[in-house]
Amino acid sequence: MAKPYSTGHIGAVASNYTEMRLAGAVKEQLVELVCKELARFVPEMEAATLSQDPERKTLDDPYRTRLNYNRTRELMIDEIDAVESVGSAAVQAGISHIETHLSTVIKHAEAAAEKDRVATIKPRHLEIAITGMNLGMDSEDEGHQEVAQTEDFVVSQGGGILTESSLLSLAKTHAKMPVTKDAVEELLETYYMVVEQLESDIRSNAQFGGNPVHFIESISKMKTLMSLGWMRAMLSKAAENARERGYKRIDIEQIVHLDPFNSA
Repeated sequence: MAKPYSTGHIGAVASNYTEMRLAGAVKEQLVELVCKELARFVPEMEAATLSQDPERKTLDDPYRTRLNYNRTRELMIDEIDAVESVGSAAVQAGISHIETHLSTVIKHAEAAAEKDRVATIKPRHLEIAITGMNLGMDSEDEGHQEVAQTEDFVVSQGGGILTESSLLSLAKTHAKMPVTKDAVEELLETYYMVVEQLESDIRSNAQFGGNPVHFIESISKMKTLMSLGWMRAMLSKAAENARERGYKRIDIEQIVHLDPFNSA
């Protein structure tokens, strides 16, 4: 049997999330809590790993594709100067940082492609993203700011707040299958895009005396968005798409192929 985490180690990790002092009894409880959560999570991850590859002998992260660990470590070793080696924690931090950076670049390029009303990110869209992010100059702060806005994005609802966790709960009810974190993030981003477009349509119709039928349709669509009807429809269609392909979970692939403006 593996030894549980030490109270000192858990206390040190927990101190990253609070400036308050942790009592010894609290650290002991935290050790029990995190070990209990790990015991719950690992069998779930094991089942998901085998559902993707029944012949696999090594536990994997079935919910996302990560950057290669060894290649990342080698690249980091090439860049160090004052220290002698690169530890495991540093490699994991490097992977998370690069994946976050890559995500930000792709989101900017995707936005450029959407403005062109095309479904493929092309070199010109990537160039727009690179220029807009000022990569190679002072892009780091801007990149972090963009990601923080995405991760903290919530939508006010009459029944509460729509977050990643509440959306996962909603998915269990309407999709009746697991949804990956990437798919949830994509849904929230798409929701934001649709809301923004509808708000623009409503303002344009109201200010410039547009066709009242279009105005009423836009208001109706906005009500559907606010009542989560749009989200339920997207989840149901994504689940149907996944089942048709023999998948056991909704991934980002099922979300990006849906038409967000025709999901009422």
